[in-house]
Amino acid sequence: MANKIAFQGELGAYSHEACIAARPNHEPLPCATFEDVIDAVRSSSAEFAMLPIENTTYGRVADMHRLLPESGLFINDEVFVRVRINLLALPGVKIEDIKVARGHLVILPQCREFLDVHGIKGEAAADNAGAAADIAAAGERNAAALASELAGKIYGLNILQKNVEDQKHNTTRFLLMSATNQPDRRSKKMITSFVFQVRNIPAALYKALGGFATNGVNMIKLESYMVDGAFTATQFYADIQGHPEDANVQLALEELSFFTDMIRVLGTYPANGSRP
Repeated sequence: MANKIAFQGELGAYSHEACIAARPNHEPLPCATFEDVIDAVRSSSAEFAMLPIENTTYGRVADMHRLLPESGLFINDEVFVRVRINLLALPGVKIEDIKVARGHLVILPQCREFLDVHGIKGEAAADNAGAAADIAAAGERNAAALASELAGKIYGLNILQKNVEDQKHNTTRFLLMSATNQPDRRSKKMITSFVFQVRNIPAALYKALGGFATNGVNMIKLESYMVDGAFTATQFYADIQGHPEDANVQLALEELSFFTDMIRVLGTYPANGSRP
């Protein structure tokens, strides 16, 4: 298997930063889509997939909860990346020369205050690092990219202004996934992630979650989303503190099974040190 780690975007993307933080000795493999990232691991073109799941500013990443259960991959680790957005431009360009700043659609609103103050128009790009690469290739001197410091280094752009994001807590949580389940108790604090679908009976969700409360299992995340576009078929994604071998977790999952049609464990992995 290739000693590579796949991610969505161009070199210099925030996902690339997550790859370096998690597996610095693995070669980064840029992919066009999240599906391509998953397929790279399925085809053994890469050992790991780095996938963003949520951000403190704009919430969960669209489609990720649908892709994860269908991927056949397992969560091995979680990575938190502080999203520091920089205004990048060609050498010699000054901030007053910039007329337009390009970045991903979710990045632009995060820099609205800065752009308004400097009279810079925001322009959507498919990828933040890709915007930096395009500006460098085209030699545009009145355009800047909203991207990482790493992207600036890769594409030879200067930082006109660091940390232009409005919210200074801006952080993205990534999941490192592979074709191999690694449920070993590698840390004192473990997290188990799973998806489940409740049975179509009265109070099914209330009863399903009751086992976690009565057995003292801390559920740190619970999100719902529709399945196959049907309003009556709701699936849930959950993160809990603990390991499936823990007695209280076993009891909670057993009680959950009484009120669900499906439970699928996506992985058990150490809680990242950045997690409270």
